[in-house]
Amino acid sequence: MKEINMNISNFIPNEVTIKNVEMDHQEVLNVLKNPEITQFDEPTYAILKDFDFENGIIEVKVYSQLLSTAPEFARGFIGIAFHINQDNSEFEGIYIRPTNSKVKDQIRRNRSTQYFSYPNHKFDILRQTDPIKYESYVDIDTKEWIDFKVVVKEEYAELFINKASQPCLIVTDLKHGKRKGSIALWTEVGTDAYFKDLVITKF
Repeated sequence: MKEINMNISNFIPNEVTIKNVEMDHQEVLNVLKNPEITQFDEPTYAILKDFDFENGIIEVKVYSQLLSTAPEFARGFIGIAFHINQDNSEFEGIYIRPTNSKVKDQIRRNRSTQYFSYPNHKFDILRQTDPIKYESYVDIDTKEWIDFKVVVKEEYAELFINKASQPCLIVTDLKHGKRKGSIALWTEVGTDAYFKDLVITKF
């Protein structure tokens, strides 16, 4: 198990800006997507330096709120990317949409979590090819710290939220298959994203 220092010196920004801020007397990492990147599910993340990950557990606390400039479709998107290759052209991602969890619309509620695989299996493609399979409901909200845990074993991944004993999302067919790669803290349009207490355990 490795506890990661959240100082910006340990991360490489890719199409994001990063800075350290203090929240609740603790140094956390703030990540904002580059507004010039208009496409969705892109490599917009802070990459953990010099860390190779294949199988194991990625745990982090995440906090998101909408920016004042957020578009109407912003959902507080926040999550992680893993198995990132060297040129950021391929990776797996799992994220949450906290605002979806609280609306009175069952379809949107069912889209509180999301798996995607860059570049060929973004959320919109997966909704066409496999509706419902890569999204699920979970009880979350913006402006609160959320325990976010992903367990990865070869082509299989599970998402656990707020220390639940059961996963809220199960992916049995990671699109890039069994591989190694980097880990990153990911965000999307309209989100003011914060991360702390990153812990990684390798199998």
